[in-house]
Amino acid sequence: MFLTFREEVEDAMDGALDALGLPTDDLGIETPPEGVDAVLASSAAFRLAGEVGAPPPEVAGDLADEIDADEFEYVSAALAQGPYVNFLPSDAYYEGTVEQAQDEEYGRLEPTGEEVVVEHTSANPTGPVHVGRARNPIVGDAVARVLDFAGHDVDRHYYVNDAGRQMAVFTWAYEMFDEEDLPAPEREKADYDLVRYYRKGNEFLEEGDPEAVEEAETEIRAIMQGLEDGDEEAYERVQTVVDAVLGGMRETLDRLPAEFDEFVKETRFMRDGSTDDVVDRLKELDQAVYEEEAWQLELDEFGIEKNLVFLRSDGTSLYPTRDLAHHEWKFDEYDRAVTVLGEDHKLQAEQMNATLELLGNDTDQLRQVLYSYVNLPEGKMSTRAGTGVDLDDLLDEAIDRARQEVEDRLDDRIRDDDLSEADVDRIARQVGIGAVRYDIVSKQPTKAITFEWDRALDFEAQSAPYVQYVHARCCGITVEAGGESAIPGAIDASLLEADEERELLEVIARFPAVVESAADDLEPHTVATYTREFAETFNTFYRECPVLADDVDDDLRDARLALVVAARHTVANALYVLGVEAPESM
Repeated sequence: MFLTFREEVEDAMDGALDALGLPTDDLGIETPPEGVDAVLASSAAFRLAGEVGAPPPEVAGDLADEIDADEFEYVSAALAQGPYVNFLPSDAYYEGTVEQAQDEEYGRLEPTGEEVVVEHTSANPTGPVHVGRARNPIVGDAVARVLDFAGHDVDRHYYVNDAGRQMAVFTWAYEMFDEEDLPAPEREKADYDLVRYYRKGNEFLEEGDPEAVEEAETEIRAIMQGLEDGDEEAYERVQTVVDAVLGGMRETLDRLPAEFDEFVKETRFMRDGSTDDVVDRLKELDQAVYEEEAWQLELDEFGIEKNLVFLRSDGTSLYPTRDLAHHEWKFDEYDRAVTVLGEDHKLQAEQMNATLELLGNDTDQLRQVLYSYVNLPEGKMSTRAGTGVDLDDLLDEAIDRARQEVEDRLDDRIRDDDLSEADVDRIARQVGIGAVRYDIVSKQPTKAITFEWDRALDFEAQSAPYVQYVHARCCGITVEAGGESAIPGAIDASLLEADEERELLEVIARFPAVVESAADDLEPHTVATYTREFAETFNTFYRECPVLADDVDDDLRDARLALVVAARHTVANALYVLGVEAPESM
């Protein structure tokens, strides 16, 4: 409803400006600050005051006088307030919002026909996913979800680095060392099992006998060269390790959940010849130079001082070279490509964009979302030495802490339904993992995060449990009323005239626009911000506007019950976009 209202406001402002002979290229439509009794406002008077030769309040008054609200269905009035023109909603706006939000898919936008690939996580398959990198699958999955909810046809890809030196080292170490040479695995899971070989191998290469190390390096180089030459045996040896580790990592990512439609391996672009094609084309560029025993690309014209190295002296390609072929493949297959990257990849992203442009690609198709890492209060984490905090550990602790919170609150529950052990387990998982995910996705990606339990699991503050509880409360009211079937087919939404009811409807009406904006800007954290405002607004309504009390008129009861259902659909879908489950009871 908000989107339709916005269209009417745009039409009204366009007509008013045109009638006064003023330019219509910038309508100045914006959301007014809290406390202003309007859904939208226009600040065009500021921009036009100099041109008109009158103060902004006078220009705003002239614009408001030119607008006839009777010409519109959802705009009830256009009023000048200082230098602004404020647009007020009609009764039809509120009634239409209640009606639209009865749909369980409320907020999902119409299909755009645009195919988008979102690549995220893509952590090297060298061991368990650790907390520092947890932001990538959480932000990446939320970006994919919001794009999907905004009507795009979205594929989610994990780009698997199965061709670099790390994987050659891993393969060599896996074949070199015996089980008895290794400590016991931390978990009975493939990634925890095999990472022991990787750590042992790196330790050997750093501290082993020089002659033995040189022998090992020869074998590692042979594996890399075998991959480059398309040797099937080398490929199969590496994939044995890659697939096993990746399987364990996927189990962890499924817990978040982080969904993937395809795991795209970089060796694909070596085996099909596209990497060689990229190398040949790069060598022909004016910016290509052979320096320090490697082929490089000078990118000074793009303001990038560091050269892109794309081919070693031994003829083996590098990760960026294969990724260039990967991106060109994405451009061929999709209308748009989005990549979620850690902040330490900013330079590589700039080099990638510049090089793709030099190769003749339309880089407007590509957008990168950069994020800072997640820390725990103890400090930063590392995986290579085995000193990091694994994501599995964080999720286990989240569930344990959430279970304790749920059990502590059992005696204070308003609903009289009995929760079984299985119910408590379910709620603990939904709340615990939801708390981790929400706390991470709710921050601007470029801001560093120090994850803190007290904040993430605070049922009374701006957290996942705080928002989840609103959904559970809506479900409780609906169940107590006899379910959604208890709502008559036609309700009198005009009865929803209390300030708290109208404010809740205004927040509900904005949800599709929040989805649209978050998708356009690739900023799912704005949906989290919206859910906090939503929860506060609903709680005010809940306190001030009883739904099922004996003294509530039947028609008003039905209208408020429909409003609760609308609220439930809204908050459930907002949480879905964030990848957070919406419990039906807590």
